[in-house]
Order: sequence, then C-alpha cells, then structure tokens
Amino acid sequence: MDVIWINSVLAALIVSFVSLIGAFALFIKEKTLKNSLQFLMSLAVGVLLGDAFLHLIPDAITRIGDMHSVLVVTVGGILLFFFLEKIIRWKHQFYTPVLHSVTKPQPMAKMNLVGDAVHNFIDGTLIAGSFMASPALGVTTTLAIIIHEIPQEVGDIGALIHGGYSPKQAVWYNFLCSLTCVAGVVAVLLLGSFMALPVNYLLPIAAGGFIYIASTDLIPELHNTSKVQYQLVQGVVISLGVLCMLMVSVIEKMLF
Repeated sequence: MDVIWINSVLAALIVSFVSLIGAFALFIKEKTLKNSLQFLMSLAVGVLLGDAFLHLIPDAITRIGDMHSVLVVTVGGILLFFFLEKIIRWKHQFYTPVLHSVTKPQPMAKMNLVGDAVHNFIDGTLIAGSFMASPALGVTTTLAIIIHEIPQEVGDIGALIHGGYSPKQAVWYNFLCSLTCVAGVVAVLLLGSFMALPVNYLLPIAAGGFIYIASTDLIPELHNTSKVQYQLVQGVVISLGVLCMLMVSVIEKMLF
C-alpha cells in the first residue's frame, strides 16, 4: 500500500481514538455526573460556537475566497439542521409510545452526532490532503486536529448524556461518529481534487449546524436552572470553551 495511504489512515485512526477521552464519564458516579452535566453542556456551547466562528467559517472563507458565499452557506446550514431536527422530532414522536422513558435519546443528541460526523469527515479530508502535500505537513495537521478535538469531545459527551444516552452509549456513538474521519481520508485519496469543492462548502454547513445546536438546543437547557451560582458558572465555562478554541486557532496558525 502507498505510504500516503498508510500515513493518512493511521493519522485518522489516531484522531478517531482521541474521542475515547470521553470515557471518563464511565468512571464517575452517576450522581456526580448528573451534577456535572450542565457544566459539560456549557463547555459544549462554548466549544461549538468557538469552533464555528473561530475555525470553520474563517477556514471556509480562506478556501473559497468569498465571505458572502460562505455566510450564505452558513445560514443554509442553520436552516438545514432546523429541518433535519424537524424530521428527527417527527420520527421521534411517531415511534415513541405514550408511556415513553424520559431517558430516551432526544433529537438534540442525535443532531449533535450528525454535526460531529460531518466535522470529523472534514478533518479526514484535511489529513489526507496534507499528507499528499508532504509528510511534515501531514503530521502538523494531525497534531492540530488532535489539539482541536480534545475540548470538543469532552463537551460532546456531556451533550449526549444530557440528551438521553447512557454514558456507555454516549462514548460508543461518539467514537463511531469519529470514524468518519477515516471516511474523509479514503474519499480524498480515491477522488483527489474532485473532493476539494464539496469539502470547502461542508465547512460552513458544519458551522451552521454547530451554531444551531448550541443556540437552539443547548443554551435554552442551561436557562432551566434557577440557582444563581450555577448560572454564573455556566457563563464562565462557556467563555472557557470559546477561549479553548481561540487558543487552538492560534496554535494552528503557529503550526502552519
């Protein structure tokens, strides 16, 4: 097998296994985990918004070269996820008995998995493209993606558990979604330059999805608590999530 294939697939697998950092949820007592969920959700809000506005949209503008087009597609991504959630909610209501369990996975959790899968696919295309350019660039790109993924995976686990998945399900489904990184690598190595345009426009679509999930699904949930101290901490943790993604964008600029 070609060296580029070996390096790219291996790098994508390493990035995919980073998602297992969320396995910490398996070793925390249920009561402690429940009390921590709103803070993990707050981190998810900050990371998703930071990723959309500080990473995906600027990267799309650089690649496409037209800010107006990128913003239009971003709005289209928000609308796409809006209609996608409508479909998921309709199916959820249609197939759920009247006496359903409150722990049944909610549409928000499924939406998060969709957005994460798209994002990981994009990461895979970036990995393959960089290894096609040079081994050194491939390594630095993989390193940047790993740094980028760590805070996001932690927030994703919190969002999935809050959305109704058990800790074990959250870790497993999150890992399965991360494997789309390998699919992104294979797509680029098989199709080459034909993948460039579709991937460029997947960036703002993913950004729109993250903005939608954070703004319409997660933030309203954070307002449900009446404890003032919790609300203040939520704001701090959201800011921390945004700061993490800002630091990641700075590191990426240093690497490239």
